[in-house]
Amino acid sequence: MKRPAVYIVANKRNGTIYVGVTSHLERRIYEHREGVLSGFSRRYGGKFLVWYEMHETMEYAISREKQLKAGSRQRKIDLIQEMNPDWRDLYEDLI
Repeated sequence: MKRPAVYIVANKRNGTIYVGVTSHLERRIYEHREGVLSGFSRRYGGKFLVWYEMHETMEYAISREKQLKAGSRQRKIDLIQEMNPDWRDLYEDLI
């Protein structure tokens, strides 16, 4: 289902994290998992969806992504811990 979302993928608990934005969360996470996207998350193995937020508009989602990227690593970890304290892969919940 197409709906704007901001998400965080990680390679492991407390590991490397990547913040992204998409209009189709399920498809984008599948692409991360399969390694078809070149760039930061593929280079560092970011395959596990550990946090996400759905939004009504892409403009708001992009604004939120920029806010998160400008924030500290600790703030990102705190967001993950609030939603997903076990850092489990949330991809299965989407499909």
